[in-house]
Amino acid sequence: MDLKIEKQKNDREIEVKLAGEIDAFTAPKLREELLPLAEGGNKTIIVNLQDVSYLDSTGLGVFVGLFKQLKNTGGELQLIELSDRLKRLFEITGLSHVMNISAN
Repeated sequence: MDLKIEKQKNDREIEVKLAGEIDAFTAPKLREELLPLAEGGNKTIIVNLQDVSYLDSTGLGVFVGLFKQLKNTGGELQLIELSDRLKRLFEITGLSHVMNISAN
């Protein structure tokens, strides 16, 4: 399966809507799209995961890298509209304690 990435930008926020599977095959594309968005500092990136059907450890690694990059530049990462399954994955790994995550 493929991964669709839609981006909307304004002054300080960037909204990213993802659809599909985030795995070893699609994670490099996601990293390539997301990490440059964090450059310049002091930005909020909101990632909507409502239509993500699968997320593995390589996908988690992309979000950890983005989180660290944003934190170092005074920005923020928000992950929104996670399914119960994805929310549980972030809880099991302990990432839900350090990242801003909302299930909605």
